[in-house]
Amino acid sequence: MSDVVATEKVVSFKYTLRNGDGELLESSGDDAMLYLHGAGNIVPGLERALDGHEVGDAFEVDVPAAEGYGERVDGAVDVPRSAFPDEVDVAEGMSFVAEGPDGEAFPLWVTKVTDETITAEPNHPLAGIDLRFSVEIIEVREATKEELEHGHVHGPGGHEH
Repeated sequence: MSDVVATEKVVSFKYTLRNGDGELLESSGDDAMLYLHGAGNIVPGLERALDGHEVGDAFEVDVPAAEGYGERVDGAVDVPRSAFPDEVDVAEGMSFVAEGPDGEAFPLWVTKVTDETITAEPNHPLAGIDLRFSVEIIEVREATKEELEHGHVHGPGGHEH
């Protein structure tokens, strides 16, 4: 059935995200989020919970930290401010991709900014937090061949990244 969330389907859903204490963290508002199911484009615990649901389903999903943005890990690093281009306005909360010693790319999040140093860590801002999603499935469609090849959803006009 094409209205059921399954691998290789493009899913459109609205959500509200709260932490374990019920505090609002973010919401899609009136705009639905699109993702390619099975491609790892959203947190694993939410993706598993959406599997098999149908258009029109509205439900709550509790996602433990380990199945969301992961547990917090040590690894903060101080980077000289001079390592960033002058025109880049580095601010707490922003992320950037760094390159490891073997050339592997990995994301870092800025946690502190001074005139001389940028402190960044490998933890997403929501790492270590149990999450509660309120979800409504809006639409499910077949993914295009190009979306499947690229592993993510493309906009209405095609390839947009």
